[in-house]
Amino acid sequence: MIAPPSRAAFAATEAVHPVLQALLCRPYPAVMGVLNITPDSFSDGGRFIAPDHALAQARRMVEDGADIIDIGAESTRPYGGAQPVSAEQEIERLRPVLADIIALGVPVSIDSMKASVAAFALASGALIANDVWGLQRDPDMATLAAERNCPVIAMHNRDHVDPAIDIMADMSAFFVRTLDIASRAGVPSANIVLDPGIGFGKTPAQSMTALARLDDLRSFGLPLLVGASRKRFISSVVPSEPQQRLGGSIAAHLIAAQRGAGIIRTHDVAETTQALRVAAAIEEQR
Repeated sequence: MIAPPSRAAFAATEAVHPVLQALLCRPYPAVMGVLNITPDSFSDGGRFIAPDHALAQARRMVEDGADIIDIGAESTRPYGGAQPVSAEQEIERLRPVLADIIALGVPVSIDSMKASVAAFALASGALIANDVWGLQRDPDMATLAAERNCPVIAMHNRDHVDPAIDIMADMSAFFVRTLDIASRAGVPSANIVLDPGIGFGKTPAQSMTALARLDDLRSFGLPLLVGASRKRFISSVVPSEPQQRLGGSIAAHLIAAQRGAGIIRTHDVAETTQALRVAAAIEEQR
């Protein structure tokens, strides 16, 4: 069963941000298309770093049904090996293409752990901040989110993989810290989306546990985003390279939708959109 996004707990105390309300009002999850304008993304590094290629890919994803375009200018490779770049480098990668992508007419999220980069993108017309460190790496990120009154995606992350930990307990403690930081900065809880961070600081088994027990996170009363697209845990089940993981990605995302995810982040927009909508249509016939 595709579970409708749960909004009752936070909607009861705060008005849901209108951007999120528009995305979460349907019987199937919203689809976020991934656009990496980096040379070293784990899945498509270098393919879209040229501005004309990036714009063409963004346009293609919108035509394929993307509800959000998530643009990132620094690789946050979930398995290590990413080359850090400065905020200035990120902004220089974004500058030639960001306005044209925003002009396509769907909400744009900025995937950056740096508040100065997020501030540039939000000032340019992006609507959502996507922080892979859940407001816990750059101390200015929460303040920025409060000042801009924008939706913020807070992802669970870890510096090191530890196979011995209870990943759900670790995730819960992490999000308690995130929500405390957000509250103290003045970020309304109804602006926050939680992301379990599939593949980030997790073994393949822990990533699968996070998917299988995603509904545990619904206790926070906030929308959930899942990005399992092309992640390595798929290869732990069926050996495959990133470009060969479409089937596993869709399987993971359908499970995530069943467990309550309201937003699915994917490289493969057309196929994921079709799968989610068909699954929801089938469930309507029960």
